[in-house]
This record gives sequence, structure tokens and C-alpha cells, in this order.
Amino acid sequence: MTFEELEIIEPILKALDAEGYHTPTPIQEQSIPSLLLRKNLLGCAQTGTGKTAAFAIPILQHIYTNKNLKSGFRDVKALIVTPTRELAIQIQESFTKYGKYTGIKNTVIFGGVKQNAQTDALRRGVEVLVATPGRLLDLMDQGFISLKHVEYFVLDEADRMLDMGFIHDIRKILAKLPNKRQSLFFSATMPLDILQLSEKIVGGNPQRVTIQPEQTTAEKVKQAVYFVSKRNKPKLLTHLLKTEEYETCLVFSRTKHGADKIVKFLKGAQINSEAIHGNKSQGARQSALSNFKSGETKVLIATDIAARGIDVKELSLVINFDLPNIEETYVHRIGRTGRASASGIALSFCDTDEKPYLRGIQKLINQRIPVIENHPFIGDVEETPARKKPAQSNQRPKRKPRPGQEGERKGHGQGTRKNNNKRRRDSNRPNSTNRSRSRSR
Repeated sequence: MTFEELEIIEPILKALDAEGYHTPTPIQEQSIPSLLLRKNLLGCAQTGTGKTAAFAIPILQHIYTNKNLKSGFRDVKALIVTPTRELAIQIQESFTKYGKYTGIKNTVIFGGVKQNAQTDALRRGVEVLVATPGRLLDLMDQGFISLKHVEYFVLDEADRMLDMGFIHDIRKILAKLPNKRQSLFFSATMPLDILQLSEKIVGGNPQRVTIQPEQTTAEKVKQAVYFVSKRNKPKLLTHLLKTEEYETCLVFSRTKHGADKIVKFLKGAQINSEAIHGNKSQGARQSALSNFKSGETKVLIATDIAARGIDVKELSLVINFDLPNIEETYVHRIGRTGRASASGIALSFCDTDEKPYLRGIQKLINQRIPVIENHPFIGDVEETPARKKPAQSNQRPKRKPRPGQEGERKGHGQGTRKNNNKRRRDSNRPNSTNRSRSRSR
């Protein structure tokens, strides 16, 4: 199957050819024919499956085919709502690539930056608008955006929307959309609350497309796990970055603070890296992402939210510095290096506390991840607080006296000291009872 066989118009085919795209991915092959027939779509697919092109190509083709070239002002005909800034920017870039020979204008709006440049673009007129929910509602309230001409609505990464608390914003946006429209709904998972939301958006009888990337991603990405203590993770990361061959490496941290600590450690080891997470300004995030895409920065440290939408060609290595506690997140992460038909390497660090996460991940992907048995920092992997407890069990914190207890001690201090001394002598006697108590602690 080729894009020509999907009856894509010449201006878009020319753009796809310039990008080196000739054969559609499974989700594109299954979705594009239905979307060209203006059917609503419910898609179960994650980033990395070619999902953006699956909805961008038909939307561009519809707008181009129905476009009034003599029209002066451009109304928003297509609205794509997505949870994060990075993913919104990525989608807007895709519309620009695929539509560069169509004359169709697009823009992206998101929070965290001043709105002037965004409102200027809206004033000039756009036909495709990519937005995050908060900034979209804000500019709608200010009168910069009207949705009354929208003919195509896409809600992307719906499960992430709910996780991030955007459900009320989505309902407000839906209330402003025309009833007559083509609706597309994408989510990586389909639990009950997501299905209920999808019914409100696409109705009861949409075209359904399900792509199962978990197995295919896990199969084509070479995976391995290192058992290492938490305190030695930075040393192991440094060791791997200095010994592994890679063009670019994406390192996942569970927390924002952890990401910054990793960058600081790598800087001390003379390894150039940058962090991208929610506490960074939008300018800093965009700068770090641009440096990573251009190859100026070879190592990018990211949290899961910030990494949504990162699409770097030929990303050769993903490292899970912290294992995620949600199994599906692991698949999202390693999928960054297994894009489309590409393959890659995904390495994970696992301390003792994370072993239950590892078991859940292996159960989800239905395979056992190989363990690297020989590395410089394997010696203290079993070091845990539980193993240290016996040595600390006699060091009990001093209790603060209860209210009124000070007076009792003042009145009966001599007897209290005698009783305490007797207890100390008894506890020091080497009898079997005390030994058994010591062991039980």
C-alpha cells in the first residue's frame, strides 16, 4: 500500500515525498480512507505509530479541496487539542510539513509564554489551530478565537488529558463546538471513563481503529536492565554514556528535581546535557529540545510529561534512570527509540525498591527483560533500609514527656532513676530472652 493508492492529492503527496514518506503505517492505512469519507474516528494508539499524519493528511486534504482561494479572512476550520506544549508544537510542525504546498495556514497556542505572538497569528487568520486546553479557553474568553466555523475536531492523548485534570476544560471546549463536525478521538488506553468521554465527542457509531504498539515496540527495541543501588545510579549512567556508542540519548527521570540533579552530576563528569520538565520556562524547554534535535546536545534528561511529543529521528538510546510505577509508561518511553520501523536500545536502572515495577512491566510486555550481570556498580545493589534496621534498632529516639509527666518526675525522681537503672542492667544480661528480643527487632 502506498499513499498514492490512498488517493492523496498531489500537493500533499509532494510534501510527503520530500519527507521521505512513501508507505503508510498501519494506523494511517486504516484511518485515512475513513477520514476522507468524513467518518468520525475512535483510535486506540500512542505517539510513535504515525498517528499525527493519520489525521493531519485527511484534514489538510479536506480543507484544500473545499478552500475558497478568493476568500480574504481565514477562519479556524480544524481544531486539534492536546495535553502538553511539546506535543502541540510537534503536531503543528507536522501540519506545516505535510501542508507546505497547499497554502493552508496553521498556528499553535499554549501557556507558559506571553500571548502576543500567538494572538498576532490568530489575527492574521489560520485554518488549522493546535492548542493546549488552558490557553485555548483563555484566548476564547478574550475574544481572540471563535470555534463556530470548526469542521474538524481532534482530541489527542485523551487518557493523558484526564490524568492531568483537563476533563472540565474539555467539556467547556465541546460546548463551544458546532454540532455538525467531523470528530477524531485518540487515546493510548481505553478504560471506562475514556470510553464515556469518547461517546460525547464522536457519538455512538464511530469508525474504530486499534493499534497495539506494546508488543511491537517491545519486540523491536533491544532492552536490558541493570540492578544497581539508588546512590550508584548516577555513576552507572556516567559509565554508560562514556562507553556506549550513541548519537543521541534520552534519559527519563521520575521527578523534576531528579532531572536537575542528573544534569548537575553529568556536568561534573564533563558530559554535556540539558533537562526538560514542567518547572523550566517554555523558552528553556524549546531551547533544550532544539539543541537535542540538532545534535548540539547529545543527552536530554526528561520527565514523562515533558517528553510527550518528543520526536527525534534516529534516537539511538533511551535510559530509564528511574523505572516508572505505571507499566504503560515504560512502553511510551522505550517507544521513543522504536519509532515506526526503526529499532533502538532501551536500558533501565532498577534498585531494590523498583523490582515490583519491573515485574509489572515484564508482565505487560509479556517478555523477560535481559539482566546485565556484569557492571562496575553491582556490588551493593541489595543495600536497602531493611538490611540496616538491626544495626539501628537499639538507637531509639528519645520520647518527649507527656503533659504532666515533668511534675511526676520531679516528685519521684529517685524512684524513677532506680527503675531505669534496673531495666538497663536487665537488658545487658546475656540471657536467651534478651537475645531473642534483639533478633526479633
